[in-house]
Parts: sequence; C-alpha cells; structure tokens
Amino acid sequence: MVCDKCEKKLGVSVTQDTWKSGSRSTGTSTTGKQKLTENKFLTRSKGNRFDPTKANFKKCRICRVSTHHPKAHYCQACAYKKSICCMCGKTLMSTKDYKMSST
Repeated sequence: MVCDKCEKKLGVSVTQDTWKSGSRSTGTSTTGKQKLTENKFLTRSKGNRFDPTKANFKKCRICRVSTHHPKAHYCQACAYKKSICCMCGKTLMSTKDYKMSST
C-alpha cells in the first residue's frame, strides 16, 4: 500500500503501456530518451542492470523482515495490517471497523 505522494517515487516499468492515446510510451517519452519501438534488451548496458543481491533493502520497522522495495520502511504485510504507506508510514484509512489480517 503506497500513498499518492510516494507513488511518484516508484520505478517505471520497462514494458510499454498498452493504452496508446494517453500512455507514457506514445512516440518518444518526455525526456526523449526512449523510442516507442526500441528493443530494451539490445540497448541497455550491462552495468546499469538492477541486481537484488547488491541492492540495499531496508528491514521493516515493525517485524524486521526485509522489505520488497529499497526505499520502503515497512513490509507489505505490516503496511496492509496497519493500513499505512509502506514508504512513509502515513495512515491511508481508518481500520476501526475492518478485520485486517493477512490470512
């Protein structure tokens, strides 16, 4: 669970959007670096790849489990149970009348 403010911090997928009229991948992107028909496998450099073994994943502040995202402070299970943003900890909704369990 991520709030609207932290959603902008998430990474962008390499695959192109299927909805062409308003997608980010129409023509060239706003930065002009990515072409619509560009083959990512051939154009990406080997040193720029994401390596999960070298990434600095933080531990969850509640249960001390490794998080799924390098910028996250809470794991997905704790963020769902407490209804908080996993990146900043902001409360997303009131869970007073809900049974929030992961099972």
